[in-house]
Amino acid sequence: MNILFFGPNGSGKGTQGAILKDKYNTPHIESGAIFRENIKGGTELGIKAKEYIDRGDLVPDEITIPMILDRLQKDDCKNGWLLDGFPRNKTQAVKLDESLKKANIKLDIVVEIILDREIAKNRIMGRRLCVNDNNHPNNIYIDAIKPDGDKCRVCGGELSTRADDQDEDAINKRHGIYYDTETGTLAASYYFKDLAAEDGSIKYITLDGKPSVKDVAAELVSKL
Repeated sequence: MNILFFGPNGSGKGTQGAILKDKYNTPHIESGAIFRENIKGGTELGIKAKEYIDRGDLVPDEITIPMILDRLQKDDCKNGWLLDGFPRNKTQAVKLDESLKKANIKLDIVVEIILDREIAKNRIMGRRLCVNDNNHPNNIYIDAIKPDGDKCRVCGGELSTRADDQDEDAINKRHGIYYDTETGTLAASYYFKDLAAEDGSIKYITLDGKPSVKDVAAELVSKL
């Protein structure tokens, strides 16, 4: 299965991607990691991308999409892949669709995790990190994993917050891009939703992001 994943920051998209990776032994490909790999490896595309990044500019789609296509054609992707973090807007969605078809790479499934914007923001700002293990789930806004006072619910360790989790302006900016249904990331998701409705070549799955990780994962697997 070749899967494209959409969901706002705070929706648990990364967690669900990791679950699918383990269950189906499918590489979970994140666009930021592709940049880092190409830059570190000194590839031609990586060198070009670094020039833009060093200037503080966005890397053009003409560089980003070939990087992604190259990654999707690696040996570990022969039996399927999960792409996360791209496209971020409708223009990129159109270009990615065209490029995949030109490369004879079939997109099978698009997954959209639906979550109210305010809930998504609270989940981000409510995250707490355990001094003993950052993977211990603690969130002051989620009853199922609410900390024990100011201590980790798993081990009783001290808790802290990540600075970027508390930057409300930055969160609002990222969510502003994601929830934009005209040109933003949701517009990109809906582009594939329209393709799915037109010819049925793509399966479009929506998930309610409010339940627990376990429940969302169960719904996801049942719909694949």
